[in-house]
Amino acid sequence: MSANKYLIATMALIRDTFREAFARKIFWGFFGCSTALILFFIFIMRIDVVQGAVATMTIFGKEAHPNQNVNLLVRQVHGGIAAFLYTAGMFLAVFASAGLIPTIFEPGRIELLLSKPVKRYHILLGRYIGNLLVVGFNVFYLVLAIYLIFGIKTGVWNTNFVMSAFMTMFMFAVLLTVVLLIGVLVESAAVAIMVTFALMLISPILAQKSTIERLLSAEWSRDILRGLYYALPKFFDGGRILRELVIGGPIESWMPIWSTALFGIVILSAGLYSFARRDF
Repeated sequence: MSANKYLIATMALIRDTFREAFARKIFWGFFGCSTALILFFIFIMRIDVVQGAVATMTIFGKEAHPNQNVNLLVRQVHGGIAAFLYTAGMFLAVFASAGLIPTIFEPGRIELLLSKPVKRYHILLGRYIGNLLVVGFNVFYLVLAIYLIFGIKTGVWNTNFVMSAFMTMFMFAVLLTVVLLIGVLVESAAVAIMVTFALMLISPILAQKSTIERLLSAEWSRDILRGLYYALPKFFDGGRILRELVIGGPIESWMPIWSTALFGIVILSAGLYSFARRDF
């Protein structure tokens, strides 16, 4: 297949994912939640700035101390918002997107897709990219809107806050590979959600491996703990790195990021290979 035909086929697969996201109201659900948060920051949050300091600021029902440094306060608020969007948004995105991959295995639909002049891995990869774009549009829409609102109201343009969108999408891209692999193996959105949520929930526990190691008496159990920590995606550590990036703090290590990326590459490859080898 030529590069032009390859691109046309990819775009068609992505459009199909968007159509289904619209039909299932997934896209509009994300868009509605994002817009509601944006309207909150526009009309409910109050910030008055005088000579580089906060005169009054009311957010989430709490008032900031007068004369507080605006730049520091905005960075702290940005850090809190980024952490919230990263955590809550990830759970919502995985839950909403998990059903978009197993649906291609429905009787009649999979036969139609396989009849197209494209390779099997191309079909699944197009679906994967379509999922990323559906979520990515809403993530960047929300983050950029909040960035503009705070910049206009306070005069502080914390560009690091925009990085939270990229970090959130990076982690979602990795977790979506798990959804893809489980979807291929068992064709169940519910199982894909449970496995992915389990990885997210175990991450904060594994992140405390230094403390847990001291509580374990056997060396083999400590080896298992270390193996799980380094092998699985580091959702919790990614959130900590995200917050430090937003507030301008030091990053002690980038290992959680590159090891999580490696996990995503391995799982995505396994999903594509499993799909290519399946009989339908």
